[in-house]
Amino acid sequence: MNQAKVSLQKPLLVSMYGFPGAGKSFTGRQLADELSMAYVSADRIRAELFEQPRFDKQENSIISHLMNYMCEEFIHAGVSVVFDTNAARINQRFHLRELARKAKAEYLLIWLQIDPDSAFNRTQKRDRRTLDDKYAYPHDAESFQQVLNSMQNPRDEEYLVVSAKHTFATQKGTVMNRLYQLGIVSSQQVQERVAKPGLVNLIPNMQSGRVDLDRRNISIR
Repeated sequence: MNQAKVSLQKPLLVSMYGFPGAGKSFTGRQLADELSMAYVSADRIRAELFEQPRFDKQENSIISHLMNYMCEEFIHAGVSVVFDTNAARINQRFHLRELARKAKAEYLLIWLQIDPDSAFNRTQKRDRRTLDDKYAYPHDAESFQQVLNSMQNPRDEEYLVVSAKHTFATQKGTVMNRLYQLGIVSSQQVQERVAKPGLVNLIPNMQSGRVDLDRRNISIR
């Protein structure tokens, strides 16, 4: 039985920060689906507008303008948004925070953390048949390093650190806990969606015929 989607108690703007290959698009899209949010993707917009993207300054400016416009329209209409592009610069994050503040929405910056080597290896193994990898920039070692050099880590900003190496179930639990702290979701919604460890069955299945009790070094008293 599928769980009902989460109903947020006030509009929310989520922006993503992290290395290429950290999984920003995958995590952002999953969150948008889980929380019934609009998903505004730079990669998808670029692919729809440009048959052969150049990823140059002019093209990036057009994408940025459209994303900001769409985000602002959604937020002012009371629709929560996942802003899926790397919020790599301080001024970009300031603009998004101000947009949320003026619309009386909450703002959440998610920092997907991963080591650079693992992130770069992921960019080299993208599966172009999947939705999240289909439109991603084709990085080589030089372009990957250029992105890292241009990034400005959050410092005097509020942000949520999420491990890029964890499963989405664990990532979702971390995000839900923060949303509860912000007063956007209820404690019941958090409990329903936080991953719970499974119970370990220490009692062997006697019908299977595959367990030799004499060789089990377990004593229950």
